[in-house]
Amino acid sequence: MPEYGYFLSCEEHGPAELVEQARMAEQAGFQALWISDHFHPWNDAQGQSPFVWSVIGALSEAVSLPIETAVTCPTVRTHPAVVAQAAATCAVMTEGRFRLGLGTGEALNEHILGDPWPPAHIRLEMLEEAVQIMRRLFSGEEVSHRGTHYTVENARLYTVPDDPVPIDISGFGPKATSLAARVADGFITMMPEEPMVEQFRKGGGGAKPVSGGTKVCYGTDRDKAVRTVRRLWADELLPGEIGQVLPSPRHFEQLEPLVTEEMVREGRVCGDDVDEHVAALSAFADAGFDRVYVNQIGPEQRAFFDFYRTKVLPQLTG
Repeated sequence: MPEYGYFLSCEEHGPAELVEQARMAEQAGFQALWISDHFHPWNDAQGQSPFVWSVIGALSEAVSLPIETAVTCPTVRTHPAVVAQAAATCAVMTEGRFRLGLGTGEALNEHILGDPWPPAHIRLEMLEEAVQIMRRLFSGEEVSHRGTHYTVENARLYTVPDDPVPIDISGFGPKATSLAARVADGFITMMPEEPMVEQFRKGGGGAKPVSGGTKVCYGTDRDKAVRTVRRLWADELLPGEIGQVLPSPRHFEQLEPLVTEEMVREGRVCGDDVDEHVAALSAFADAGFDRVYVNQIGPEQRAFFDFYRTKVLPQLTG
């Protein structure tokens, strides 16, 4: 049986709200937390983007749940040595309950310092080299490194956890899944696709954890929930590599007319049908996932947690 966690959205909520949601998640019976790591939201309607490492510090004091970034890009906007220091500190503050979820990122967040946005195969190369650097730093040793993409000189982390921070890698295609299978401590993907789980396990991932997540919009008015999803998260229903290459929230806003309310109805669970919510999360369990995270879109946060505490989680974990 998978563990079920809550996915905190830094794009949609400020730091105090995120901490309060984490408290409600723990009280509702969720077993772990994911938290997104963005510089920008996807659109101005979402309206937030707090610095994830500060929020995790607050979470470490507010709840006892395991926490993972979903996901951090350690390649362009932030050097892997700096990400390693942040992750090691989080692991110490949470007494070992922190995992570092990594991915190749999006131009939306990573181009802000004027650096070029490389093609996907280069981003995967950079991610693999970044993982190598961070693993060495997590050991507490002094690290000097001159690689294809990064230079590190005489770097040592003095504040490190007893055990190295586990690193999970996000993948949405075969190349990223293969990288995760080779070098990661776990795999993250956002669709309940059994073939990707099988590729990870057969490619070297073995019994390492596979985690997935989905967004829903609980509410007693289904039509209102559909409109909320379309207003806040239309970007999730855009096709292809758009999410990786567009550079600013306004570009995503320009494409929102392409996403219809009917697309939202077909692509997201909206409303208060218990069976639909249970089925959406059970699909990940059926595909072989070990951890499943859910995010509530929109303002009905307390009602969502009450709904999941009383009606959804008992069916999933009973």
